[in-house]
Amino acid sequence: RKAKKRDFRGLWITRLGIAAKIHGISYSKLIFGLKKVGCQMNRKVLSEMAIRDPEGFAAVVTEAKKALVAA
Repeated sequence: RKAKKRDFRGLWITRLGIAAKIHGISYSKLIFGLKKVGCQMNRKVLSEMAIRDPEGFAAVVTEAKKALVAA
């Protein structure tokens, strides 16, 4: 069971990394920007959003980028 959880977390992080690169930001900067904004979405939700709702994910990435620029 623990291995399954670990595997899925790795999958979500990989998906987010690829989706973030498409939008011109690294995974770590995306997560840092989202923490600065106060976004409560977890990696599972974000990875599903990147696949099923690209426009919504783009909006989330834009907010994370704004937070990084404001710093």
